[in-house]
Amino acid sequence: MLYKGFKGIITDHLNVLAEERIVPAFPRASGTHTAAKLGGGQEAMEYALEGDRFLRAIKGVWDDHVRAMRSINHILQYLNRGYCLMNGLPVVLEVGRDLFLSQIVRSNKYPIHTHLIGTLLSLVQLERDGEAIQRSSIRDSIDVLLRLENSEAMGGGTVYATSFEPEFLRRSKDFYGQEAITMLERGDAPAYLRNVETRFAEEANRTASYLSSFTWKQLEALLIGSLLTPHLQAIMKMPGSGLAAMVEADRYDDLHRLYTLFLRVPDDAGKDALRIALRENVEAYGKAINDGATRVDQDAGPSAGGMDEDEKPDPKGKGKAKAPTAAASALSQALRWVQDVHDLKDKFDAILDQAFGGDQQIQASINEAFQSFINANQRAPEFLSLFIDEHLKKGTKAKSEEEIDVALEKTIVLFRFLSDKDKFERYYKIHLAKRLLYGRSASDDAERGMVAKLKVEMGFQFTQKLEGMFTDMRLSAESINSFRNYMSKNNATLPFDLSVNVLTASYWPQPVVAASTCTFGSSLSQATDLYQKYYDGRHTGRRLTWQANLGTADVRVRFKARSHDLNLSTQALVVLLLFEDVKDDETLSYNDIKSATGLADADLQRTLQSLACAKFRVLTKTPKGRDVNPTDVFSFNDAFTSPLARIKIMQVASSKVETPKERQETQEMVDEERRHQIEACIVRIMKNRKTMSHNDLISEVAHQLSSRFVPSMSNIKKRIESLIDREYLERTSYVGMYRYLA
Repeated sequence: MLYKGFKGIITDHLNVLAEERIVPAFPRASGTHTAAKLGGGQEAMEYALEGDRFLRAIKGVWDDHVRAMRSINHILQYLNRGYCLMNGLPVVLEVGRDLFLSQIVRSNKYPIHTHLIGTLLSLVQLERDGEAIQRSSIRDSIDVLLRLENSEAMGGGTVYATSFEPEFLRRSKDFYGQEAITMLERGDAPAYLRNVETRFAEEANRTASYLSSFTWKQLEALLIGSLLTPHLQAIMKMPGSGLAAMVEADRYDDLHRLYTLFLRVPDDAGKDALRIALRENVEAYGKAINDGATRVDQDAGPSAGGMDEDEKPDPKGKGKAKAPTAAASALSQALRWVQDVHDLKDKFDAILDQAFGGDQQIQASINEAFQSFINANQRAPEFLSLFIDEHLKKGTKAKSEEEIDVALEKTIVLFRFLSDKDKFERYYKIHLAKRLLYGRSASDDAERGMVAKLKVEMGFQFTQKLEGMFTDMRLSAESINSFRNYMSKNNATLPFDLSVNVLTASYWPQPVVAASTCTFGSSLSQATDLYQKYYDGRHTGRRLTWQANLGTADVRVRFKARSHDLNLSTQALVVLLLFEDVKDDETLSYNDIKSATGLADADLQRTLQSLACAKFRVLTKTPKGRDVNPTDVFSFNDAFTSPLARIKIMQVASSKVETPKERQETQEMVDEERRHQIEACIVRIMKNRKTMSHNDLISEVAHQLSSRFVPSMSNIKKRIESLIDREYLERTSYVGMYRYLA
């Protein structure tokens, strides 16, 4: 009777409290109230006050009820021990909690539950819409819902978990789904991302302030699923403001925001989408750079303007500036390509560091894109070597050691992306050879430093011949001193000073040391014969081949007005000496000069162009013109005048950038070298393994050669067949197996 009477009294009391204190505090119809629906401003503020008053009424009744139940619980302790526990009934405090739930929160008489949940949701929505609310009232009401447990008939669990949270999450999903669409329609990706970032911060703060901490995981997943996951591509590809625009304008803050938000997307879907988009973006930049470099392709032959391969047009020259030659333009475009790639690499390195925190996966995607578009340009090995050549040789623009080192270090980074490193090696050897032989290196330390960098990247074998070239130059300098001592001991004299560089043919590139014909005059032959005798006395079993095309000379020439010191090529000196004994009114024909010098037509034409058609015309050509023909005749220009005491006569040269024909010849030589390297690799592998399957052999060969170039499967198969024909390998009785034949 006491137990039932206690429940009856509490029930009646709660009904009275509901009628007198809660029902009068009902706000206007609670539902999906937003600032927009309420008209915002004053109306929204009034609703917030009504909601706050209602929640305070609920909290006030709850607090009174809790205090009363604690007092009653003390009075009815014997009831708890002697009756409730023995009969398996809820104790007083539990009864009080259950009655508050059934008579107040879930009252059948008054729609308190509807108003409570609706008010809570509406106040949350008003806050999302930017209106000010009393968070303490919501927190107190949420705390009440967390303390109230549903009966087993209602599935158990707190009222918060069963009544408020599901509806809260549903409405949140609808709200953010619609907000995403609205924001995307504005076409401002940075603004969208800022809004998403703000929403995450707001919801995290909201959860910490008045919601259950267990709600955050579901709410975070909901935000990701509504604001990010479905719209990854739309955000990044938004015209004028997406990823491409952010990268173009170096908007590090926006890119970092995009990166951190995309990291929230589960299963790395966000990062993967960002990596793919970044790679496409880099490749788009690279394609534009490559398209600009296509202008380098030109079929221009030797320039008739007398411009040396290292000479550039002077924009500050007096009078009307001349247009740059095709050769100079091609070189400029080649250097611009490398500089553009450097600038692009610097740009994305800065983005990677400042926006993406040096993320290695994103860095890998960026590097893959660079590797892709760099190797898409078949001229990349040549261009990189030209860029290094431009920084390591003496030039009009003096560069500090620090500037040179920075440029070389950046170029090494691009070198790592090259797949055809063997082709780069070929170009680099040619350019290095010319710098060393013509004394054009700006710094020996920089030259050796570059070789050291290549050695670190590729190993000793890659730089062995390069180091041999330096050794030859050092030994040649020592040999000249020894030669002078030899002349002194043997009382030998020469009418001029002689300096000789002795090159080991196997170290130097073939285009440089290729045999060239040239018949030296008597005065020059005297010097070469003396040096030959000296050299033969020091070395046995060696043969010297004189390369007139690689030498230079300083000679004093007397003209009618005055004498001038000319610096010119050895071939030009040989031609000029032919006119020493020719009378003023006599001429030499093209064929006479060719017969006397033994020069090939191409070399002779270039030499005569430099002497008779260039800026300093010490020979006169008849008929006049910029081209040299076999029918032309030449005479010494005794009337030549110049204000300069010392004149450098540039050797007319082809463009430093290869023409299509030269490029085809280079590719054929590279292909031939690769055939030998593939065969050597196959033999080396099979000699070690003895027997090997076809697939394993191809895989191993490709792996071992990948540091120098990427061999195609068809080329490897052809080399295997060739080795089988020459009985280095044989097929076994097992299908797809090879055996090495010792």
